[in-house]
Amino acid sequence: MRSVGEALGQARDGSAYLAGGTTLVDLMKLEVVTPAHVVDITAVPLRGIRADATGLFIGATERMADVAGHDLVAGPYPMLAEALRQSASPQIRNMATIGGNLLQRTRCGYFRDPATACNKRSPGSGCPAVGGHNRSHAILGTSDACVATHPSDMAVALIALDARLSLRGTDGERTLRLADFYRLPGSTPHLENELRPSELITGVTVPALPWARTSVYLKVRDRQSYEFALCSAAVAVNVTNGVIGEARVAAGGVGTKPWRLPGVERALKGRPMRLQTFEAAVAHAADGARPLSHNAFKPALLRRTIIRALVHLAG
Repeated sequence: MRSVGEALGQARDGSAYLAGGTTLVDLMKLEVVTPAHVVDITAVPLRGIRADATGLFIGATERMADVAGHDLVAGPYPMLAEALRQSASPQIRNMATIGGNLLQRTRCGYFRDPATACNKRSPGSGCPAVGGHNRSHAILGTSDACVATHPSDMAVALIALDARLSLRGTDGERTLRLADFYRLPGSTPHLENELRPSELITGVTVPALPWARTSVYLKVRDRQSYEFALCSAAVAVNVTNGVIGEARVAAGGVGTKPWRLPGVERALKGRPMRLQTFEAAVAHAADGARPLSHNAFKPALLRRTIIRALVHLAG
């Protein structure tokens, strides 16, 4: 395919788009997904990283490694660059694309094993993770039908930055906040996002946020190399004379989708940049959480991870 229009013209019911392939090919090998038709979009011109007064634009097929190391990302948006650098392995980051990363599927072991039940893979079959091995699973946004976490580190940083997706389908183009793109599982966990049939992500726009230079992405995991987050935090603060004017806080590894924490942001605003402020602000970060049999440690881990990120920014 040489154009978006040509790619859209080739898509049909049951199709899948192939870009970096680091998720799709993996799941096809496992027979977790079996698309009727694969449309190769690697040659479709969806590249480019550029910035102006309104913000930063990243093309959907830009490689994760290229974005992480780009001057327009690493300096102005360090938490986005760090989230990309802490994702997967160097080999995968050299292949995986921005659009594909946002659409990657959960790492829940039950989802990735076709021999087991999974409501996300086979609607109505059940969720063995609720009473099974669930140490890495979600505590926020869960339902009785699904407790799987969203795996993307980058999406956590982009949610904190209030990023927008550019989408193009046969009906034309549209823009959607990333925060509105992902769905909670409810009773239909197989419906994970608002992408329409045959629609393509063409790019991501990050609104200009000059104080995002004071930001960090902190990822807690069982091993430092190639591991998904038990908990992560993307935090940015705007500090003047030692007082926090604005804050952005989002978390990963704890929710069924990247989880923005507006209550923590409000609790930080107008308060001095010190440990007592941080401890008070995160007191209710896990309100509404539903810990499972093996991950009751996650509410405390979430609070500690955000505090560590804030302490790092405080220097």
